[in-house]
Amino acid sequence: MNEEIETGITAGGADGAFRDILSKDHARRGKPPVHFVDMTPEERIAVAGELGLPKFRVKQLANHYFSHFDVNAEEFTDFPANARAAAAKAFFPTLITPMLQQKADQGLTVKTLWSLFDGSRIESVLMRYPNRATLCISSQVGCGMGCPFCATGKLGLTRNMSTGEILEQVRVAAVQMRDGDIAGGPGRLSNIVFMGMGEPMGNYRSVLSAVRQISAPAPEGFGISARNITVSTVGVVPGIRKLAAEGIPVRLAVSLHAPTDRLRDELVPMNRRFNTTQVLDAAHDYYLATKRRVSIEYALMRGINDQAVHARQLANRLNSYGDDWAHVNPIPLNPIEGSKWTASDPEDERTFLDILHKAGITATLRDTRGSDIDGACGQLAAKTMERHVRF
Repeated sequence: MNEEIETGITAGGADGAFRDILSKDHARRGKPPVHFVDMTPEERIAVAGELGLPKFRVKQLANHYFSHFDVNAEEFTDFPANARAAAAKAFFPTLITPMLQQKADQGLTVKTLWSLFDGSRIESVLMRYPNRATLCISSQVGCGMGCPFCATGKLGLTRNMSTGEILEQVRVAAVQMRDGDIAGGPGRLSNIVFMGMGEPMGNYRSVLSAVRQISAPAPEGFGISARNITVSTVGVVPGIRKLAAEGIPVRLAVSLHAPTDRLRDELVPMNRRFNTTQVLDAAHDYYLATKRRVSIEYALMRGINDQAVHARQLANRLNSYGDDWAHVNPIPLNPIEGSKWTASDPEDERTFLDILHKAGITATLRDTRGSDIDGACGQLAAKTMERHVRF
């Protein structure tokens, strides 16, 4: 029997442009090593049994990983010395290796470029604020959505990431916060946003597994409240509706970027598959199902989508649903070097925000962290890949 290949195609998206969400070479790249968090509880017990270990040892491993963020099984003093090496190999293979770190904002923002098992590269960003520490994580290698202003979109999509590859970003950041490696001294990782490289809805199965294990209390998970997890999408409607049915109170963020189909067709190619009405309807239904206000992400681009008329159109679209269901995050664009897509004038940003507020729309101009360190997701990976090719 042939093993079913994870395609990343969400139910309902098997035709049209969405069919090409993964590159044609995806299946040839192989799969990452299986990690402890990729296994079901039954699979963990079975692997332990193959190593001659009773099932209570699995609970010990889970406690080390989720409670202490530790994968160095060869130093687990509560574990049989003659079984540590085998347990480390079977349960905790190295999935992500740091290649480069950049710091900004007096060390409060740290961006890491990671190398994966197949040489692929992804990014995560840890941002410390006075009352929280937020980690922005990647869920795919590259992205297949093709938004022209996005650095990750220019990379294209290589493959989906495994649950283990996703969660290892979280574990390492939790260690950095605990050990005081981020400016401000020791602290706790409190918020996770799936806003790094990739379209989370295109890797639904692994993302959902990661969400469940991030939010489960230790030792079944990292114990970060589901209400402090945000899952973003460019508007993959089947994924939004599927997530709404899961009953997990994560926040949904929709990268809208334009108030009309004509403009959004240019900025977000997926709009030709799921238009603004379909996307906003699904997002509003998500609000009704979860009682959680939806974040509308809106990257402001000079002369493209940042004028007063666009703000009024956006306010009208959101207010047409008749309730206070959305929070708009206008985002000053982190421009790609050499791109025609540039950040808005500060005066236009203020006007845009003012129009939304006067229309009764809750809106907050996003704080752009890391603008001096290739802050836009995908910029760092793109630059290092260019150097690799050049030299």
